Amino acid sequence: ATNNFPMNIIETRNLAHHYRRTEALHDLNLEVPEGSVFALLGPNGAGKSTTIKVLMNLLRPTAGDARVLGVDSRKLGERERARIGYVSENQQLPSWMTVRQLLDYCRPFYPTWDVSLEKQLLGQFDLPEDRKLKALSRGMLMKTALLSSLAYRPKLLVLDEPFSGLDPLVREELLHGLLEVSGLGEWTVFISSHDIEEVERLADWIGVLEAGRLRFAETTDALLARFRRIEVTLQGGPARLEDIPANWLDLERKGELVRFVEAHYDREATERLCRERFPDAAVVAQPMALREIFISLARSSRVAVR
Repeated sequence: ATNNFPMNIIETRNLAHHYRRTEALHDLNLEVPEGSVFALLGPNGAGKSTTIKVLMNLLRPTAGDARVLGVDSRKLGERERARIGYVSENQQLPSWMTVRQLLDYCRPFYPTWDVSLEKQLLGQFDLPEDRKLKALSRGMLMKTALLSSLAYRPKLLVLDEPFSGLDPLVREELLHGLLEVSGLGEWTVFISSHDIEEVERLADWIGVLEAGRLRFAETTDALLARFRRIEVTLQGGPARLEDIPANWLDLERKGELVRFVEAHYDREATERLCRERFPDAAVVAQPMALREIFISLARSSRVAVR
């Protein structure tokens, strides 16, 4: 961690949160760089929503601290909230209002509200301005919540499981809106999700949370660079399969073929290790998609917490 807080829109140090005896977050050290689209991934119950609630000052940390926009999360006030957009899967909106009334109500609270962006998003999301929120589908409600959080061009946009339970078309519309917005490059997006496919096109940073602990956080490019699917064709030679390296995941042997996922690929080092174990074999390394990487990680608990 650095002391240079302004470079990181979000920064946590040894952050922990307990619900009575349950430890929802353990010793979380997270840095979200300014201008990034950072996806915090993990299964349901991993601690993603707890992390966001602590960052938004909806829960107080049990230990450690968090800074958001350079301010201690426990001291977030109106000034900071006017620069943060927050959309959660169970967002409470005043159901008796129409879409237009909601936007009219929100606008005066945000000095940076951009009316032309509001109009653009209304058209893009195809929202019926005169319909009451209680008459809207779940997808329309999420689009309305997102519009009301994007229109004031927040410095930080926080999305807690925004795609949960939406049909594919609505997901695509939300994703398209977010891609356009993140392309403008003036805001940081922090998104929690349990589904890699939702965020694969968006995120340039990825963190993985499992049982309240951060397994890793790195750029998408770095993650894609360090994973490879390795195929070894033995060609009748010897094969040593005991005490394999900890970063060889999902190892399986079918006849003369040995397959595994290398979690820290380095061409020279990986080939050397393969030659030691499979002296006469042909070795092929193939890049992996993010989805394949996550399936491999989910299957294997052998990647040490880093």
